[in-house]
Amino acid sequence: MKRTYYSLTLLLILAFVVAGCGNAKNNNTGADAQNKLKVGIMSGPEEDIWKVAKEVAAKDGLELELILFNDYVQPNKALEDGQLDANSFQHGPYLDTFNQNNGTHVVKLADTINYPMGVYSEKIKDLTELKDGDVLGLPNDPTNGGRALILFESAGLIKLKDGVGVTATIRDIVENPKNLKFKELDAAFIPKALGELTAAVINTNFAIDAGLSPTKDSIYKEPKDSPWVNIIAVREADKDKPIYQRLVNAFQSSEVKALVEEKYGDSMVTAW
Repeated sequence: MKRTYYSLTLLLILAFVVAGCGNAKNNNTGADAQNKLKVGIMSGPEEDIWKVAKEVAAKDGLELELILFNDYVQPNKALEDGQLDANSFQHGPYLDTFNQNNGTHVVKLADTINYPMGVYSEKIKDLTELKDGDVLGLPNDPTNGGRALILFESAGLIKLKDGVGVTATIRDIVENPKNLKFKELDAAFIPKALGELTAAVINTNFAIDAGLSPTKDSIYKEPKDSPWVNIIAVREADKDKPIYQRLVNAFQSSEVKALVEEKYGDSMVTAW
C-alpha cells in the first residue's frame, strides 16, 4: 500500500514537470523561439530587394520566408492575425490610416525605401498637354489617393482645400481650371487601365512590375526627398524583440543598398 502511494506521488510529480516544460515551450514559440520570420511583401521589384536581404539574414542565422501579396490590404490583416511576423510594403501615413479604420495594432519598425510616385500616360508627353475634361486615374485607397492628389496639386493641375493633407479626396478639390475628371481605381489595376485614361498616378512598385521606368516613362513625379518613405512593420507587442533588430540589420545592409542603386537608380532611394 505504501509503495503504491509513493508510485502515485511520483507519477503526479512527473506529470507536473512535463506540463511545466510544455508550458515553457508554448510561452517561447514564435519569433523569439526560432531563427525564422515570415515577412509579407509586394510582388515585383521588392522581391528582388528582399531576396538580397534574405541572403544577408541567412549569414546571421536568420531565415526569412517571403510571402507575396498583390494588394495593400491583406498584408496588414495577415500580420495582425499572426499569419506574418512582419511586413514591408507601406509608408507611415498609410499604416496610420489603416490602423484607425481597422482597429489593428501594427507599428513601424524601421525605414526601408522611398518610392517616388509618378504620373504616366500613353497619350501625352507632358501635363501641359492636358485638355478640358481629360480623365486622370489615381489609387482608390485613402492615403495613396491623397498622395496622388497632392502630386496633381504640386503640378498645378488642381487646388485642394487647405489643411487636408494626406486625407485629401476628390471632394476636397476646390479649384480645377481644366475641369479634369478623376477616376479612382485599385492601385494594382491602374497600369492595365492606363490606355483608357489620359494619364494616371501609379505607385512605383506597380509601375516597375508593368515594365514602366519611373525615371524614363513618368511625365511628372515626386522629388526623391518626398516624405513617403516605406517601412518595415510589426505587431506592437513584438517591436522590441531582439530578432526584429536582426531583420532590420539584414535589410539596412550595404548589399541591399548596392542592389537598389545599381539596378533601380533614381526610381528608388534608400532611407538609411
